[in-house]
Amino acid sequence: MNEKTIGNLFKGDKVIWMVFFFLCIISIVEVFSASSTLTYKGANYLSPIIKHAGILLAGLIAMILTLNIPCNKFSRFTILTLFIAYATQGWVLVAGEVTNGAQRWVEFLGIQFQPSEIAKGAIVLMTAQILSQMQEEKGASSKALLYIAAFCGPLILIIGIENLSTAALLSFIVFLMLFLGRIPKNQLMKILGGSMLAVILALSLVLLVGHEKKEVSPTANQTEKITGEEEKEEEEGIFSSIFHRADTWKSRILKFTRDEYVAPQDFDLDKDGQVGHANIAIASSNVIGRGPGNSVARDFLSQAFSDFIYAIIIEEMGIFGAFFVAMLYIILLFRTGMIANKCESLFPALLAMGIALLLVTQALFNMCVAVGLVPVTGQPLPLISKGGTSTIINCVYMGVILSVSRSIKKKKDSKEQLALQ
Repeated sequence: MNEKTIGNLFKGDKVIWMVFFFLCIISIVEVFSASSTLTYKGANYLSPIIKHAGILLAGLIAMILTLNIPCNKFSRFTILTLFIAYATQGWVLVAGEVTNGAQRWVEFLGIQFQPSEIAKGAIVLMTAQILSQMQEEKGASSKALLYIAAFCGPLILIIGIENLSTAALLSFIVFLMLFLGRIPKNQLMKILGGSMLAVILALSLVLLVGHEKKEVSPTANQTEKITGEEEKEEEEGIFSSIFHRADTWKSRILKFTRDEYVAPQDFDLDKDGQVGHANIAIASSNVIGRGPGNSVARDFLSQAFSDFIYAIIIEEMGIFGAFFVAMLYIILLFRTGMIANKCESLFPALLAMGIALLLVTQALFNMCVAVGLVPVTGQPLPLISKGGTSTIINCVYMGVILSVSRSIKKKKDSKEQLALQ
């Protein structure tokens, strides 16, 4: 394969490609290291990483196919994508599979996927299209917000029933896109005030309705019957039966907000295993890290290969390695900003920025969870955490950004040719 053929294959912005490949390399190394529990269960040393590498390869193919679609044609998929998002989110509420206490997954043709990953792209796509089509001389029309709320609001609320952190993430991304799309400032202030009120009401409802989970030690009798008081709570918990995740949310909020000092020898790893072992992983890194493949916490940390993989990265690669990973996402955001700034039309610019903000914000949120700055949530580290369809969809999102950069390069080349003629 000559240089020209390679160039035709890997089209688009080279910096975005470099960020993508660095993230993939880190993902392969760290997922291989962090998948010790999967290796033990499957009795196959190479099976987890072979599967993960295969998913990344499928994601790369999907990414190349996506970047070859002209960016102005993505608007044609808006209604279809939004319909699929609503249909699959309804499906997951009715017949979704429960994993780790959350009903977020569905299975189709033997493939298990999380519909919220599709919904993320659908909401960004719809928001970009509405804002771009309803631009006036002084900015976006005041009616644009109503259309976005009508199309995207119900979907975010449906997601929030089972996945509050994703709903909050999407709401934040939409707000940033409204700012970039030049929504009137008075509307932005109203949204900000309304959002703060909604957060206060949501937290109050969770604390009122939810019951703090009483963690059971692995050595305790798992067949112990529920006490009369707990049975009464279940009978009275009408809201809890509808919003059954309220108990989990309340427990996480209370654990995060408690400020009493707990001595290391008194810390209960059975109750707060994820936080405890993540802290142990970070503290044992000794700044320079243990080296790739030498993690100890991976054998004890739940979801070490997914939600808490950043703690394993810190343990093995040290502070400098962790900083490098964070900078890759920051570079992705700033580079996409440069690409969006060169766009001649608003739709591809907003679409690229919306996707970049989605990926980077989720990444920073995952990192904050790993180091204990925010309560524990189920947000994986994009393009690094072990995943299935979510990894492929994130690769498609990267392909969209590359498609926008490719269209800019095409226009630039055509202008240069005209100038030479």
